[in-house]
Amino acid sequence: MLVRPPAARRSLPLRRISPTNRPQLVARLPFIHSFRPSSRIFLTARPELPLRRGNTPHDGYGPTFQRSLATAISDPLRQDEIPFSNSYVHPSPRPRLSDMRPFDPSAPLLLKLDKTPIPRTRSIQGVPGGLDEMLSVFDACLQVGKLDRAALVLTRLSDKPIPSHHLIALHNQYLRAAIDKAFEQPDSEWASSLHQWYELHIRSKELPQTSETVACMLKVSLLSAQGSRLERLVTRYMGMLPDDDAIYQVLSEVDILNQQDFGVISSIYQPASRLLDDWEIPLPEEEPHLPTEEASPTQIASLFETKPEQDDVPEVMAVPQKGLGLKSLRGILSFFSKIEGVDISKLSLAERREVQARLEKDCVDSAVARWKEENRALMKMGLNSSLSTNALNSQLYEWHYALERKLKEEFSLFKESEQRERKNAEDQDRCLYAPFLSQSNPTRLAAVTILGVLNAISASGADKGIQLSLLLTQLSKAVEDDIKHLLRHEQLESKYKARKAIARRKEGTSMDSSTVQSTAQAEAKPNIVEPSIYEIKSWPVLIKTKVGVALLSALIDTAKVNVVREHPETKALVSQRQPAMAHTTINRKGRKVGLIMPNKFLVELLKREPRGDFLARHLPMLVDPEPWTKFDKGGFIEYPAQLVRVKHGEKDQRIYAEAAMERGDMEQVSKGLDVLGRTGWRINRNVFNVMLEAWNSGKEIANIPPLDPQIPVPPEPEPSDNPLQRREWVRAVKAVENEKSGLHSERCFMNFQLEIARAFKDQTFYFPHNMDFRGRAYPIPTYLNHMGADHVRGLLYFARGKELGENGLRWLKVHLANVFGYDKASLKEREQFATDHLKEIYDSATNPLTGDRWWLQAEDAWQCLATCFELKAALESPDPVKYVSHLPVHQDGTCNGLQHYAALGGDVWGAQQVNLLPGDRPADVYSAVAELVKQTIADELKEDNIFAKAADGKITRKVVKQTVMTNVYGVTFVGAKAQVLKQLEAAYPNLKEETGIPPPMLASYVATKIFKALSTMFRGAHDIQYWLGECAGRICRALTPEQIERIANGDAGPTKKHSSSLRGTKQKRHIEDIISQFNSTLIWTTPLRMPVVQPYRKSEVRVIATSLQDLNLHTPERSDPVNRRKQLQAFPPNFIHSLDASHMLLSALECDELNLTFAAVHDSFWTHAADIDVMNRVLRDCFIKIHSDDVIGRLLSEFEARYKGSVYLCNLERNAPAEARIKKLRKERNISLKAELLEEGERLRLLMSSDPEEVQKGREMVTPASIFDEMSATQPLSTIDEMESLGLGNIPGENAVDTMEAVLDEAEGELSADSGVPDDNTRPYPEDTSDLQSMLDVNQFEAHITGDARRVAREAEKKARAKSKSVGISLWMPLTFPEVPKKGDFDVSQLKDSQYFFS
Repeated sequence: MLVRPPAARRSLPLRRISPTNRPQLVARLPFIHSFRPSSRIFLTARPELPLRRGNTPHDGYGPTFQRSLATAISDPLRQDEIPFSNSYVHPSPRPRLSDMRPFDPSAPLLLKLDKTPIPRTRSIQGVPGGLDEMLSVFDACLQVGKLDRAALVLTRLSDKPIPSHHLIALHNQYLRAAIDKAFEQPDSEWASSLHQWYELHIRSKELPQTSETVACMLKVSLLSAQGSRLERLVTRYMGMLPDDDAIYQVLSEVDILNQQDFGVISSIYQPASRLLDDWEIPLPEEEPHLPTEEASPTQIASLFETKPEQDDVPEVMAVPQKGLGLKSLRGILSFFSKIEGVDISKLSLAERREVQARLEKDCVDSAVARWKEENRALMKMGLNSSLSTNALNSQLYEWHYALERKLKEEFSLFKESEQRERKNAEDQDRCLYAPFLSQSNPTRLAAVTILGVLNAISASGADKGIQLSLLLTQLSKAVEDDIKHLLRHEQLESKYKARKAIARRKEGTSMDSSTVQSTAQAEAKPNIVEPSIYEIKSWPVLIKTKVGVALLSALIDTAKVNVVREHPETKALVSQRQPAMAHTTINRKGRKVGLIMPNKFLVELLKREPRGDFLARHLPMLVDPEPWTKFDKGGFIEYPAQLVRVKHGEKDQRIYAEAAMERGDMEQVSKGLDVLGRTGWRINRNVFNVMLEAWNSGKEIANIPPLDPQIPVPPEPEPSDNPLQRREWVRAVKAVENEKSGLHSERCFMNFQLEIARAFKDQTFYFPHNMDFRGRAYPIPTYLNHMGADHVRGLLYFARGKELGENGLRWLKVHLANVFGYDKASLKEREQFATDHLKEIYDSATNPLTGDRWWLQAEDAWQCLATCFELKAALESPDPVKYVSHLPVHQDGTCNGLQHYAALGGDVWGAQQVNLLPGDRPADVYSAVAELVKQTIADELKEDNIFAKAADGKITRKVVKQTVMTNVYGVTFVGAKAQVLKQLEAAYPNLKEETGIPPPMLASYVATKIFKALSTMFRGAHDIQYWLGECAGRICRALTPEQIERIANGDAGPTKKHSSSLRGTKQKRHIEDIISQFNSTLIWTTPLRMPVVQPYRKSEVRVIATSLQDLNLHTPERSDPVNRRKQLQAFPPNFIHSLDASHMLLSALECDELNLTFAAVHDSFWTHAADIDVMNRVLRDCFIKIHSDDVIGRLLSEFEARYKGSVYLCNLERNAPAEARIKKLRKERNISLKAELLEEGERLRLLMSSDPEEVQKGREMVTPASIFDEMSATQPLSTIDEMESLGLGNIPGENAVDTMEAVLDEAEGELSADSGVPDDNTRPYPEDTSDLQSMLDVNQFEAHITGDARRVAREAEKKARAKSKSVGISLWMPLTFPEVPKKGDFDVSQLKDSQYFFS
């Protein structure tokens, strides 16, 4: 008979005790800043929480994922209560990763809000008052062994209203650290102090102890007591356990108790002895990136001793006056010179992993060694470094030596400041940052500080200085990342050693992993996430600022540069030591802004080359990237990376993503990124050789900028009385200088890329990927990847090749036409294009730089050259169809955003324009818009319009393409003008001279025509955009039931600081307090079940006093009110981005299942020529899979479930039917808006009740909302003003907030530091109700060209007043959503026959 084993034994097997084993050290703390509540089981029952069995390691969130030990005996899943059935059901086959997973929109992943916000208090004895800051200091103190300060912080935390299950987790960490320290520094008093701590702070306060707590106290007893005292202590602690399951859970703490401990415990406490007979030791959770085999030192040594093959590839000609950056890069890439000619992909996995680990090792130590080496070399040559103007590295060595000595002095003052009873401001600061700096050492901190500051200054423009707040943010991030990297590496080594030791003691037995997996799969996964208050993944703003100021101040004090100048009279070289940088302030917009200004001599050195010291962390990988298994586990082997790129301070996206990973919701997303990362790449040597020759020539070839650009400088005008002439000349000279500087910077960056390509030319390499908050995938290596410019894409091809076959040869020819720019013809015409140009193709491949150079006429010249090489090689092979091709062939979507909009709205006409419907030729929406614009201009040309005359003949597909493409993503009119201006100036450099009209004005005119053309073409997309924006506007004005309850209880959080204009009105102050509670952000779930959280909030500005200056910095919190306008305007484009990201990842998964090599650049998908037909079928099928579901209907259902029970504040139009009755009701009751909110919240609660009496009571209540429901058919539109800038083709006024440029570039990199200036978008209540900014029907451009700006301004003012008068009263309404726009007749299944969907 089959029996289910006992629950406790299911995942915690332990073999019979062997008392002869040596003691085992307690494992160090979990990963730094992981303050998640312990996954151990509570000893005290908490009946209000769902129960959970077992004690397998679990990344749960708070008590939702835990079960009380005291309830083990009544567990409903125990074996005696499980009915047994003789019928055996075969398990259903596991669904394919490329299949759409079911998603219940009525039960989305929800984030449970904290019941009571914990206010910030003042610092006491160097302990900060903010919760995040206290937790960070507590963790840092434990890391460096400062247990006395950790105890002080923990005592202060105990006085705050923190849930007990969170508090016991901190006590457990404190006990663990104390035991660790006892092994390292034995102390006779430590045991008694811990027993006393336990009695005073845990047992007496009745905290819910966990198995970890009891295991720690048992360990303390075993290490400190003997004889009868030990027996009493063991019996006392084991006697606290309620049943056998509880004993199992305590004895499963194998990272605290070892086998010898188990033997002693079982000999003293008999119930434990009976339970250990058939128990096996559970292994700690395995780190997926730990090596399964080790490369021996002999193997690695032999690898580097391999004599490289002779290689005639020339060096990359460096940009003249090379400085720090290129030297650093070549120092890093010298790693490859030792193995030149050796293909690392042929080595064993262990050897490749070792090489990759060496490559990823951070370059801090190597940078110091380089500085020291150059300094010594100069000394040996007899050169005085003080007179060597170009020896920056030797001067950096002097900086490092001086800064290291300064930091050692600072370290010596840490203990003194902590012990001083009366602490001054300096002592307070030192107590804050001491535990963090102590996790590193002065030598390393000095190097990181120098590298961080120089990189930040170089990146921002060395001659302009850098804003202090920005520099502090970047410096502190570099230090934090470095310390995390050190601790992570140390912890992984200790975990690996512990795992190997336990594995040796297991004597060949192992856990039944299948049992554990099935158990985990059987467990119910709740959809409500309770975020821990201990989710401190990065240092808080206060800590970062204090750390950054301490290090930067020390560098300013110690860093000197040797300024060498020629004496004007004696002509002798004179040297003087000057500060390398200085702190100053400037006035900007009425505020003092701090700047760090580098010395002019240092600027000269930094401007010669870009920085490169941290480059090693951003190179491609030489081995398959680690699969993504957790939020921060995947990608590189050594260098930590995150699955989702989260802006600094944003917590919600990380919490949701981690919870989704825990539930298995993001399996498809993470596996899709793994597929992208496993694609192997190599350098196309043919293209590289041509590019290198072109580069070394110094000439402008394709997109390579010239080495010495000949840009004429306008002659200086003669002196005259007209100051405008000279001002115009100065402006023109600056423009020339800026252009030269831009070309130089571009050439420097390309210099980096070519150096990397040269280093990797013999290797197979990989690009690990992660994604932005919308799910769009990006390669993590920054400098060389397939998302780069044309020259980088031309350099790369697939490491794995495939025979072309008949179809592959055809697609190779089509690809050549595509990259040449002949991509709007039919496929047969494109194929014929290549056939007709075979002579030019052969000439381009044979004599790329000395022949006719036909390939340079291509739109993507380097990719065209790569295709010429491939096509020539294939056609010259004995059998072209058997030729093994490595070239990636691209298939690009037709304005992918409009494709999704057309499918969502069922718009037949729109679907036809973007190739969702079959056709003989590809439709081109960009050409269609261009033709409409041309037609409009032609009509105005008949009216003798001067702008039509100037624009006539200049409208091309390229001019309108970017504006059309980004308009669907919400580009503003300002952004559209800039896009058109860029294209016009590129095509017509002398536009002003030719037309007599300033290019910006002409660009405004053209942009206006493009917008008007779009507004007439895409009404279906407009309706969907409008619906998405309206939903966003209501959500951002909503209050949840939990928030209403808080307001009713008077604990809605700290009172907002009111603006001066509202201080005189008590009613308005209350209104503003309520408005500040609007913090509901837009959250939705993608088709691949990834939760997306929009990050746009109005963060609070906090003044932080430092030794340099007081800083106004943004301190983002989850409770911050949302930035309503940004939320609303960003939602439609972000939602579409999340759809195209899902389509790409789903396609990647299915291509991987079909053994296709796959790469993607957003909506451009790549594979071998032979597999294009298969990939196109996959792309169509995956698009149909996504849109066969009711995407908008599912989104509506999710919104209704996610924001259930919420109410929102809306405006009622004046003279609406319900207005008079609502005013009468308010006059009779005379209650405030807050009281109305609470009343409406109660009415809604009653209506949603399951009790019929309560429902009837709710129906009988009379509120403004009930009156409106009774008298009106539809709800008022609360977002009509903002929506005017949202519709496709709408032209907002010049004063519209230009938010979409930031949205479009959101994922291109991490956002930098805050400006130190408060958020100007924070406005009082009237802005949120009736005084919204008016959008002008006539924009500034039109007013300017008609000379009627004053009239337009007066009309705009009148409109604003009229609109304000037309807005009636505000009222609270139950949060409902508008009806989904009616879908058109387009059937997405018709896409199956469209050959131009991607082509």
